[in-house]
Amino acid sequence: MGLVEIHGNLANTALLYTIAMALWGLWRYFRRQGVDGSYWGALAIAEVLYVVQGALGAFIFFSGAGNLTGRYIHILYGVVSVLVAPGIFMYTRGEATRRVMLVYSVGFLFLVGIILRSMATAG
Repeated sequence: MGLVEIHGNLANTALLYTIAMALWGLWRYFRRQGVDGSYWGALAIAEVLYVVQGALGAFIFFSGAGNLTGRYIHILYGVVSVLVAPGIFMYTRGEATRRVMLVYSVGFLFLVGIILRSMATAG
């Protein structure tokens, strides 16, 4: 199994994990719950997953193993996916209210779209 295939499989993992995070967040929001320790931990895991995926993609790009000719938008999608969760954390100042739970849920729904577009633009 080559690096490009691992990168593709990790993209599937990121997509499924992101869908789960969005649904879990919406479930907590509609149950009138805020962000708790379990969700913070899952957020950290999501961010590590996105960073590892991006680092692997960068390695593939700079080593010349992949074919992204004319598809630099794929790289932009990767950068956006890494920045969304920390951006939400900064925007909400680390609060754990019910409203913040909704913001994270919508952010993860946005990330689902970003990941799908990233997969569509992959070489």
